Amino acid sequence: MGFGTIFFIVLAAVVLFQLRNVLGRRTGNERPPFDPYTRPEKVEGAAPQGNVVTLPRRDVPPAEMVSADPYEAIDRVVPVSDPVNADLRAVRDADPSFDPKEFLEGAKIAYEMIVTAFAAGDRKGLRNLLSAEVYSGFEAAISDREAKGEVMKSTFVGIDDAKIVGAAVKDREVVVTLRIVSQLVSAVQSATGEVVDGDLEAIVEVKDVWTFARDTRSKDPNWKLVATESD
Repeated sequence: MGFGTIFFIVLAAVVLFQLRNVLGRRTGNERPPFDPYTRPEKVEGAAPQGNVVTLPRRDVPPAEMVSADPYEAIDRVVPVSDPVNADLRAVRDADPSFDPKEFLEGAKIAYEMIVTAFAAGDRKGLRNLLSAEVYSGFEAAISDREAKGEVMKSTFVGIDDAKIVGAAVKDREVVVTLRIVSQLVSAVQSATGEVVDGDLEAIVEVKDVWTFARDTRSKDPNWKLVATESD
């Protein structure tokens, strides 16, 4: 992710390690992932927020899920009246260790890491977090940018909201879809330094719908981003 010092390299390694332990396990017909050239809606008077934190994942169900009601953790995050609740219950049936609260926190971390890595052209960082299909789309966008001699400058401000809006069990995969509202400062500069898209100073609101999936039969506990689209 383009960190310039040993400190940040170590920090990135630690965060990635935590992410792999949290965002644990593995769909598109979607638009190309995270299109940096799309001009999102600007936020008036928005102030920077702190970076978001972790998303761990365990093979042993969290203590809070060991209760008389195996769906209690799901009901606390998504009301029973919401159709998504039933879908999340099916996910938990397929994966007893699934905890929606922890998943949300981990997904926030993954979102920031992916957006930051994309802006920096960090292919290695992206490959660990994306499915092969989604990675192909991200890599093509990075290559196109490089071929034009363009550079993307991006500052991640924070996530205003992250909500589970869909879930499913597809064969051996469990799939969870999130609607994420974030704030970014982002601009693309030409080889001469001219801003060809975005704004180097304005904070903009970005609304994305991202889908993560995990193969429940795989020894790999990590989730990966398998589909993206703008909301």
